[in-house]
Amino acid sequence: MTDAEAHGVPEISPVGLKQIQESLLAAARSSRAQRAAKSVYGSRDTKMGQTVLALLAGAELAEHDSPPEAVLQVLTGRIRLHGKDRSWELTAGQLLPIPPERHSVTALENSVFLLTVIRGA
Repeated sequence: MTDAEAHGVPEISPVGLKQIQESLLAAARSSRAQRAAKSVYGSRDTKMGQTVLALLAGAELAEHDSPPEAVLQVLTGRIRLHGKDRSWELTAGQLLPIPPERHSVTALENSVFLLTVIRGA
């Protein structure tokens, strides 16, 4: 146990997004749904959560409700976020706040993105 853990402070270490991207794309290739995800920050006890998701070209996250606040950041590839009567195409290096409405995501090419969610009170 580290000194920090002994005093009730969780151990903090960097997250290697490059390695996670490669691992998730490999997992998506062997998945029937052509997608894979990994939580990189957060728990039931935190207000913020972050998940890295990989979608192969043509794969989709079906329409679902929006969390109270969320931001999507494309790490690699190209995706389309579909909202109510509108859509946005995002490429690597771009981010977009997710509108507070039902939405879906489609990968236009093999893609990996970071989803940051602020949960309700």
